[in-house]
Amino acid sequence: MLKLYFSPGACSLASHIGLEESGAAYELEPVVLAKGQQRTAEYLKINPRGKVPTLSIDGKSLVENTAILTYIARRFPEKKLLPAEEAEAARCISTMCWFSSIVHPSYQRSRRPERFAADPAAHESIKENGKKSYWENCQEIDSMIQGHDWVMGNQFTVVDPYALVFYGWGVNGGFPMQELKNYTAWRERMMQRPAVKKSVEMEAKVAG
Repeated sequence: MLKLYFSPGACSLASHIGLEESGAAYELEPVVLAKGQQRTAEYLKINPRGKVPTLSIDGKSLVENTAILTYIARRFPEKKLLPAEEAEAARCISTMCWFSSIVHPSYQRSRRPERFAADPAAHESIKENGKKSYWENCQEIDSMIQGHDWVMGNQFTVVDPYALVFYGWGVNGGFPMQELKNYTAWRERMMQRPAVKKSVEMEAKVAG
């Protein structure tokens, strides 16, 4: 049995959409970060890092979007959520690693500088660096989509749900996302997919 622990507004949306796209039977369990539910003793038994997403696979926990999305794509190969050609599949995984190690932290710096330095005097500099880096990362995603329907080319892959997270964060963070024409048009195509629309709407209801 598959069970996804997620929080509305968090990067766990990527894995949520991936599961919905797979057609798999799964359960959802909200872990609302704003309420500190990720730090409860009960959840820390499931994911000691106190983060989302966590995918429970028959009671065993798998964490990190890159791992979860790769697992989903490989478990349900008929959905073609990764390219069949090994080098192209590896390129998708490489892009998701970039998302998690570079793009995500740049947004965190722009919003939560206190996580990166104890000295309040450094926070403004960290915040500005994060904003600059995040915008550059979004511009790179925009350039990746140019001339293609999807982030990695003409095939929808598990990279696409992950990229949707950063467009939404950009909007919420006050970045001029509409200036990124390729990324914005891609976002519209994403929202036309039933699995994407269903996942986004469901998380909005949980968020209230």
